[in-house]
Amino acid sequence: MFSPLTATGFAINVDDLPLDNSFAELPPAYYTRLMPTPLPAPYFVAASARAAALVNLDPALLAQDGFVATFTGNHVPPRAKPLAAVYSGHQFGVWAGQLGDGRAILLGQLDGPHGPMELQLKGAGKTPYSRMGDGRAVLRSSIREFLCSEAMAALGIPTTRALMVTGSDQGILRETVESAAVVTRMAPSFVRFGSFEHWSSRDKPEELRILADYVIATFYPELAGAPNPYRALLEEVTRRTAVMIAHWQAVGFMHGVMNTDNMSILGLTLDYGPFGFMDAFDSEHICNHTDQQGRYSYANQPQVGHWNCYALAQALLPLIGSVEEAQDALEVYQPAFASKIDELLRAKLGLTTVQEDDAQLFDAMFTLMHANHADFTLFFRRLGALRLDAPEHDAQLRDMFIAREDFDAWAVRYRARLRLENSIDGERKLAMDKVNPKYVLRNYLAQAAIEKAQNKDFSEVARLLAVLEHPFDEQPHNEQYAVLPPDWASHLAVSCSS
Repeated sequence: MFSPLTATGFAINVDDLPLDNSFAELPPAYYTRLMPTPLPAPYFVAASARAAALVNLDPALLAQDGFVATFTGNHVPPRAKPLAAVYSGHQFGVWAGQLGDGRAILLGQLDGPHGPMELQLKGAGKTPYSRMGDGRAVLRSSIREFLCSEAMAALGIPTTRALMVTGSDQGILRETVESAAVVTRMAPSFVRFGSFEHWSSRDKPEELRILADYVIATFYPELAGAPNPYRALLEEVTRRTAVMIAHWQAVGFMHGVMNTDNMSILGLTLDYGPFGFMDAFDSEHICNHTDQQGRYSYANQPQVGHWNCYALAQALLPLIGSVEEAQDALEVYQPAFASKIDELLRAKLGLTTVQEDDAQLFDAMFTLMHANHADFTLFFRRLGALRLDAPEHDAQLRDMFIAREDFDAWAVRYRARLRLENSIDGERKLAMDKVNPKYVLRNYLAQAAIEKAQNKDFSEVARLLAVLEHPFDEQPHNEQYAVLPPDWASHLAVSCSS
């Protein structure tokens, strides 16, 4: 596989990485070949052993100078074919025209136990698609993307991955001057909805077809034999998108910037910018303070996902050939979302059967949580400890609600629902604890790790990663990561500036 090898089979020389690049085999119109722009004196910040295993890299080697230089963009291995891809898209519902990898450079791909993964350096310098940007990322946002990518994977949510973060003392101007960083993120592909919108908007049906054929042959080969492979592609991407967003809703995750250029053609959570996990539940919560109109609020995410699939359908229409067929493909979104969210909510409530009035029980629960701003993660985790015949022991749950009598009324309905299926307390708690995380990447936890990292102390990044890799475990020695956020956390704000 690699040469030379360690005793465990990993490469010890970064120049021996067997990088390939299937995207680079497309015609030159789809990208610009270019080299990353080096950063002065790069240093190691953090790495994910789990992500490294996906590309057969030894995580112990990633802190070595050669790997730090490579995954900062200061050194390019001989077999790499670095490039920046072009795409377009709708941003906040408005057509933005040509966009592209303005600060991300695809280094190449490595094989792993589950297939090839592309390695992309985010923050590696200007590209022809940078527009007015500097092509850089800052340490703050790079740490957030690194931690959240791996946290989402541990939660079982479809996502891109993050291999490592490197930093440099070079100053980068955002709202203030911050230090530069590069996050190496990984996915089977970084092709987006906007990749197709680009060619459709330019009336380039041949380029559109070449891209679609590449995606089908490389990532959806089972669709190649369909009567209309392009319709089948739209349907499968629509289904995956609906399922992904159902997962988001079930853990209280908010993406913050669901533009079509941030939507993965593989149904993966892509481009971690102003994201957030829900603390006090507010269905209208907006995690991105740039989003003044609330387009990407928590409650809007499912319908925005559907809207984005319509934009993809419009782009693919020249290939599909029929408005009716495109509309039929889009019809899978609502039932796929509804089926998955119902499945996830039943699991979160420890329900093992399907009953007609389950939707009313769920709606009443979210209405109660919204009215009382109950903490999203803690509520579901504590709900697992509810005892069927002992409401007198509900204190921990009741105390999350200002209107305790309203919780009591909902709990009566919930207990009645549990009795319908002869639910057993111990068995139910074990099952619920496997799907209701105790630990999520709350903004204040990320901020604490970032502040230490800005002083060259990366220990909290590593510790927080270790906690988030086991979100469903009790971890008694890490209880401080599972408490209600402090008051100051409510003032934290994230935006598109990173």
